[in-house]
Amino acid sequence: MDSNGIGVFVAFICGWFFAQSGKLIGDTIAKKRLLTVSEIINVFVRSGGMPSGHTASFVGVSAYLGMKYGFSSGIFGLATCTSIIVIYDAVNVRYAVGEQGKLLNAIVHNQNVGKRKIKVVEGHTVPQVCIGAVLGVAIGIVTSMLF
Repeated sequence: MDSNGIGVFVAFICGWFFAQSGKLIGDTIAKKRLLTVSEIINVFVRSGGMPSGHTASFVGVSAYLGMKYGFSSGIFGLATCTSIIVIYDAVNVRYAVGEQGKLLNAIVHNQNVGKRKIKVVEGHTVPQVCIGAVLGVAIGIVTSMLF
């Protein structure tokens, strides 16, 4: 039994790491060159993009807990509810806020009001979340086999 929770952290971190690595591969292909260290760091800390790291992390934990403790366990139910909230937030709230941030920056730029650009935090589209969920399930299953 995994009473110390290490498997949960491994599933979470692997979900994030593999999703961000997917973004790194996508950016490298799109730019048709090797990325600089600064660009690589930016890829690993930014939000938004394909696939969703938030979704991969939380679904990875949910799948891990389902495999370890059963899909009818309370802990799996709690993890799944948390995953649903995170996914909803990524697709709806953060996506809308990101679009509004882009629009505000365009208005400030076009109006020449001298304000600095605001930081835009991007959300996710449904396909980005779906790929993140598939990645998360795979990571949860593999992690449960390892722990």
